[in-house]
Amino acid sequence: MELPMAGLGTVGEALSRQGISRRSLLKYGSYLATLMALPAGSGRAIAQALGDAKRQSVIWLSFQECTGCIESLTRSYSPSVEEMIFNLISLDYQETLQAAAGHAAEAAREAAMEANRGDYVVVVDGSVSTLNDGIYSTAAGRTNLDVLRETARDAKAVIAIGTCASFGGLPAAHPNPTGAVPVTDIITDKPIINVPGCPPMPEVMAGTIAYLVTFGTIPDLDHLNRPLPFFGDNIHDRCYRRPFYEQGKFAKSFDDEGARNGWCLYEVGCKGPTTYNSCATIKWNGNTSFPIQSGHGCLGCSEPNFWDAGSFYSALPTRVDADGRVIPAALAGGAVLGAGAALAARMRKKAALQKQTTAATGAADTKEGSEA
Repeated sequence: MELPMAGLGTVGEALSRQGISRRSLLKYGSYLATLMALPAGSGRAIAQALGDAKRQSVIWLSFQECTGCIESLTRSYSPSVEEMIFNLISLDYQETLQAAAGHAAEAAREAAMEANRGDYVVVVDGSVSTLNDGIYSTAAGRTNLDVLRETARDAKAVIAIGTCASFGGLPAAHPNPTGAVPVTDIITDKPIINVPGCPPMPEVMAGTIAYLVTFGTIPDLDHLNRPLPFFGDNIHDRCYRRPFYEQGKFAKSFDDEGARNGWCLYEVGCKGPTTYNSCATIKWNGNTSFPIQSGHGCLGCSEPNFWDAGSFYSALPTRVDADGRVIPAALAGGAVLGAGAALAARMRKKAALQKQTTAATGAADTKEGSEA
């Protein structure tokens, strides 16, 4: 789906003003290409496309949330990711980061909508209250529900950041007193990208926005509208403890010999086999670690209804065979689950990689043509 670009000066011009060299841009292009599993040579094409791309006007709305999503992004440890994000985009409204307040803040949002009508991107973190017309979550005297509808009306795309915006999250957990719903329940006439996680990984947020700016398209999405490059594999398939699962070596508690030996955490509640995210590969805090590496099972926070899915410390009640059928845990072997999950992941990523390869090649061809 082709998306128009905003007229706010190019990314290359913004980077130049910040003293960021072309070499740094090439390094970031290569980094992004690696993150998204693009073919060799795509990094240079991405860097060229980024340099020539128009800065993207972004209006960031925060609703029923804990501020963890924006905190995650601003605490990125990856080299230049945080700087790149704020040079790739024109962040025209974000309640936590902006200096303006009150009437001035709302005037900034309205001005950005008017100046970039049809071209701006709306980013939302937090679920949307709908009970009693949404009165349980308001700002500036208006409900989140009303502000979302108004702001998204002339947007070219919407990015739902975090599990609350993507799937309802904790505010929607039973008994859901505010009638919290995800963005997709409200906005049905715009392209929507879900970037779940509690919070999402900063590189995933950065990569998703950079892909949109670079290629002028939304990335390939799975059935839950998540970008396949980051959500195409489950945690279990990429986990370094996977060999212990295959060997039947499980920690029975967090302080037994199995836990001390780094054995699989499946039996103490790890939700890695049913959770799709990049935690095991990108990791957190500058590729330092992720929850399983730190000794705690995955909570499944990038999946719908994870808060109401049962105890975080009880083993998953079912496993999946090679054909995707759910079977009782007592009858399934580790190799069966592994084969089924890996096969499904390969099929999902094959189609996405083909499209990404075509996009990256097209960008490279355009560059070569302009240099000829």
